[in-house]
Amino acid sequence: MPHPIVHVELSSHNSVAAAEFYRDIFGWSVMQMPEMSYATFETGEGVGGGFSPISPENPAGTVMVYILTDDIEATLEQIQRAGGKVLRTKTEIPGMGWFAIFRDLSGNQVGLFTAMDPGG
Repeated sequence: MPHPIVHVELSSHNSVAAAEFYRDIFGWSVMQMPEMSYATFETGEGVGGGFSPISPENPAGTVMVYILTDDIEATLEQIQRAGGKVLRTKTEIPGMGWFAIFRDLSGNQVGLFTAMDPGG
C-alpha cells in the first residue's frame, strides 16, 4: 500500500475565523465541526485538512501531516522499533476512520490515518 500524506492540520485560535480566512483568500471549501471546535478544508486539488484548536499539545504555529496506512497498530510497532515514540494510540474518528500520533527521531509530531471505508 502506498503511504501518501492525506491530511494536513494547521493550529488555530478560532477554527471558524481560520476557515473563513482560507476560504476567502484561496477559495477553499470548508466545513465547520463545532462539536469538535474544528473545521475541515478541501483545496479542490491535492491534500485537504483541518484547523485544530491551539492547546499545550498543539501550540500556535503547529502544522501536522497525516500519513495513510492500512494498519495503524502495525505501523506504530514499526515506529517504536525504529526509535520513534507513540504519543497517541489508535483513536476512532466517528464515521470517518482512525488516527494515531507519533514523534519521529527528530522530534516531529506526525499523524497516521486509516479510513473506515478505504474503498469509498
